[in-house]
Amino acid sequence: LGCRTAGCVDKESLLELLETQGAAALSQAAQGVPAAGSPSTNPVAIFDTTKGVFKVEIFLKEMPLTASNFITLAKEGFYDGIHFHRVIPLFMVQFGCPYARDPRSPRAGTGGPEDGTTFQVRGGAYAGKTISRINGGCIPDEFTQEISNTRGTLSMANTGAPNSGGSQFFINVNDNTQLDWFNKETDSNHPVFGRVIAGYNVVVLISRLPTQAENPKEPVMVKSVRILEGE
Repeated sequence: LGCRTAGCVDKESLLELLETQGAAALSQAAQGVPAAGSPSTNPVAIFDTTKGVFKVEIFLKEMPLTASNFITLAKEGFYDGIHFHRVIPLFMVQFGCPYARDPRSPRAGTGGPEDGTTFQVRGGAYAGKTISRINGGCIPDEFTQEISNTRGTLSMANTGAPNSGGSQFFINVNDNTQLDWFNKETDSNHPVFGRVIAGYNVVVLISRLPTQAENPKEPVMVKSVRILEGE
């Protein structure tokens, strides 16, 4: 579930990230499974795709750093016009690579936001802090909440290297607890930051499309992602 073909962070850059941004120092200790915030307190993202509409609660309260990154990108129009580049039935659908504006691009799955772009954290211990995306457009890992990769959840894609997530994420269409960052029986580290609250059938439909090398033969574009606050 990598966002790029190579790791984003070398040792020196990781140290810089830890020292200058601090957000990567977020506690990685287990804090118990939080009750997901209701759609009345968390923002809702509306995905308008060529296969239909689905809505996602974004866990801004529980995962403020990761959620703030996503919300900022969505409001900037970053995701508009991008295609799902990887779908696997009974597993997940993956999205968010800018190269996938061309659904047949050989680079689909390897991209992210531009280096040096920023976003402001909207809650938690780092509320108000401006985070720079570095080393290939990557953000710090947010391993603070034990929210499992269950059916219908949104989770950050990464290369497996620390702090290598950017704009790409996937939606689970099965209970994929082997991807949980707090599952010590696996090397996967994918933090969950949202859940589908309406239109899940659209996500399942996308996951079942015929593919070639896990890329849908019939391109599925996200025409827009709209953020509603306090729905």
